[in-house]
This record gives sequence, structure tokens and C-alpha cells, in this order.
Amino acid sequence: MDCKLAVSLMHDYLDDDLSKEQQLELKTHMLSCPDCRMQFKELEQTDMLMYSLTHHTPSASLELTERIMNSLPKQKKQQLWLTWVKRHPAITAAAIFVLVMLFSTVSFWDQDTQLVVKGSDLDQVVIEGNTVIVPEGKSIAGNLTVENGKTQIYGDVQGNLTVIDGSLYQASTAHISGQVKSIDQAMDWIWYKITNMFSDVAYR
Repeated sequence: MDCKLAVSLMHDYLDDDLSKEQQLELKTHMLSCPDCRMQFKELEQTDMLMYSLTHHTPSASLELTERIMNSLPKQKKQQLWLTWVKRHPAITAAAIFVLVMLFSTVSFWDQDTQLVVKGSDLDQVVIEGNTVIVPEGKSIAGNLTVENGKTQIYGDVQGNLTVIDGSLYQASTAHISGQVKSIDQAMDWIWYKITNMFSDVAYR
């Protein structure tokens, strides 16, 4: 008998499905083959284990089930904020958007040092380095905004004057018909940008 046939007969032997002649042949082969003897021993142990698992008492079954369940990793309870987020996705998305815009705007505020001049009548303005000058006798029809620079007003501004992260000097000859805003903090700048954005949308 070869080993392949012996291994196939081992299963039938354990299930008590072999004739006496086949049992005798298998035992004779295993006496002369240590590999098959070892394989049969392992199969026999596995068969005994399976038998014990399928024929245990109900109380042992419950105990085994409880032991297995206790060994499983515990599912983490969802935190309250996560539940709230799932229930209010629109508010969460809006809040995240505002936070991202806030942080990016503050970062931009810290990094931006370039002089920016905005207005409708800028040909009346003189720029020397980072200084913006409205000379005496000159008049700007509309608003004037200066970012990251010094502003010196000697003439007229027929509108609002906004100075962002800079300094403002008004001579005795200066005349500003609108409001004068000096913004030198990040939150004031953010609020200014938001109000301007809504104003632009309203006028379109």
C-alpha cells in the first residue's frame, strides 16, 4: 500500500467505514511508515477535538460563547459630538467651511505684506515706496483703500477711507467726506472682507 492510499483510508477508518481487511492493511502500512503514523495521530487528535466541540453540554456551549464574545474587541461607543454631526450635516459642513476660511484668512493676513491700493480715481494718488499720498489740491471721487502701507492725506477724499495694517496721517488741509476706518487686527480684517463680499454680491 502506498502513502496516498493510506491517507485516504485514514479518514474512512476514523469514521469506522473500512472493512476488516482494509483496516488490517492500513495498520500494517502504518507500522512500517513513520510519516503515515504521525499523520494518522494528528488526524485522530483533530477528530477527537471536533467530537468534543460538537457534543458538549448546553452550559458548556454558553460558557464557550461567552468566552469568545468577551475576547472580541469592544466596539467603541460613538461620542456625542459624532452623533450630532451625523444628525446635522449641513450645519457641520458650514461650520467646517467657516473654520477653514478663518484659518486660511488669518494665515494670509500674517503673510501678506504687499502694498495694495484700491479706488476709482487713482490717477490723483502719488505712491512713493510703501507710502500712498493724496496731495493737497487733489480730489478723489469715491472710496480709497490702502493695505500694508502708509497713507498721507493732504487733499480731498469724497468717500470712505480704509487703511488696513498700516498708518494714517491727515493734514490740516485734508477733507474726507465718508468714514475713516483703520484696521490693524486680523479679526477686524476678516469682518471687513466678509462685509465687502456681501456688499459686492448685493450690488451685482
